[in-house]
Amino acid sequence: MIPASVGFQCPECVREGNKSVRQARTVFGGRVTTDPGWVSKVIIGINVVAYVLQQAVSGFTFRFENIGFLVADGDYYRLLTAAFLHASILHIALNMYALYLFGPPVEAAIGRVRFAALYLVSALGGSALSYAFANPLVPSLGASGAVFGLLGAYLVLNRKLGRDTSGVMALLVINFVFGLIAPNIDWRAHLGGLVTGSLCAAVIAYAPVDRRTAIQIGGFVVVAVLVVAVILWRTAALT
Repeated sequence: MIPASVGFQCPECVREGNKSVRQARTVFGGRVTTDPGWVSKVIIGINVVAYVLQQAVSGFTFRFENIGFLVADGDYYRLLTAAFLHASILHIALNMYALYLFGPPVEAAIGRVRFAALYLVSALGGSALSYAFANPLVPSLGASGAVFGLLGAYLVLNRKLGRDTSGVMALLVINFVFGLIAPNIDWRAHLGGLVTGSLCAAVIAYAPVDRRTAIQIGGFVVVAVLVVAVILWRTAALT
């Protein structure tokens, strides 16, 4: 029995009553949860485990990083797995710190499912642009594309809500320019993630309320199709 304000209730009665209670939603249609940063924490955990495996298992990094000529040969999974690998402890520390800062607010605003989809599409978009325009013999790896996607989403969502975005705008510009001038940084992945994350966030933020879910799903599909088109174009060029 479950204690109530007056007496007790049977568990079956409580479950049946909960079915008729509407789930609380955010302003963008996501479900409100008690731990809005849960998916962000899971992604951070996956990245940390992957980095440990990179150090402990010989050949692990080479097996899953983004190498253009191997992707063109059929290893398309590398475009996604590379987004969970890192080149150094500083590399993963900076990316995970950014994810820790900006992931939970975006996740709280759009809900877990939309957040996970946005993160993965941003990661794939970053890898796709790197694959399309970088040297196919030079490997690329890191969560930077997905992180830039989150920054773009944070910017779009806050502009929709009428909040000040000057701080995150400055952060984006500084990091993107640094990626252009610093060696061994794949600015193409940053740009690809930023564009895809911003597009997905725009679909979420500006979808009409009466058809919100359908339009958001359709918008994500369109963005994903565009990313796939870039991948197929590059594959055709390389093969």
